[in-house]
Amino acid sequence: MSALADETSQIGLRVANLDWRGISAQLEAGGVATTGPLLSAAECAALRSSYPRDEIFRSRVIMARHGFGKGEYKYFAYPLPDIVSTLRGALWPPLAHIANGWNGALGLEKRYPPDHQDYLAQCHEGGQLRPTPLMLKYGPGDYNCLHQDLYGEHVFPLQAVFLLSDPATDFEGGELVLTEQRPRMQSRVEVVKLQVGHAAIFAVHQRPVRGGKGIYRVNIRHGVSRVRSGERYTLGLIFHDAQ
Repeated sequence: MSALADETSQIGLRVANLDWRGISAQLEAGGVATTGPLLSAAECAALRSSYPRDEIFRSRVIMARHGFGKGEYKYFAYPLPDIVSTLRGALWPPLAHIANGWNGALGLEKRYPPDHQDYLAQCHEGGQLRPTPLMLKYGPGDYNCLHQDLYGEHVFPLQAVFLLSDPATDFEGGELVLTEQRPRMQSRVEVVKLQVGHAAIFAVHQRPVRGGKGIYRVNIRHGVSRVRSGERYTLGLIFHDAQ
């Protein structure tokens, strides 16, 4: 087994050893949580170097053509690369547990199964057949407009993004930005500065917030601020598939 394959085989253990109670508390307090180091430098480099390999992707999107911002991204094809598949499967159980708690707080009946493959089967039965994990590439002047990753009726309420480039040496700018639209209030903004190999976990669409009169829901959008120099690569993990 290669050194990289050996590292990848440990991803499930790394995910299990995260402070999930702390992550849940971060999400409850501000709608976003950071994991600390999760991917190694070698794993980040392997993912970055895979970007030109068109055979592992199903489509390429040039953001400016659609008014999404500037830069580009590619959606992976099935079967997913080992790192991506392993991360998606390992993150699912703790995130599904958090998501089930959110749905309970919001009075929603939907509950997510403990195995991600069972949830994907639900997506596929509903016509959402296309994989949604993606890699994004930004250069100088590139940015991503505020948006939500909704691809059909089945929407899992949490997603993750991994920074694959080093902000100390590879690029400047390009912070992850989230806005939270609260009922009858001005929107709140959160700026997340990640380190290479770290991930941010945040709401795809809505999340519950405890107020003085009980639980209410807020609307979340996310984007990326302008990259001032260098190249910035990220891996995005969305847990529902697309139509």
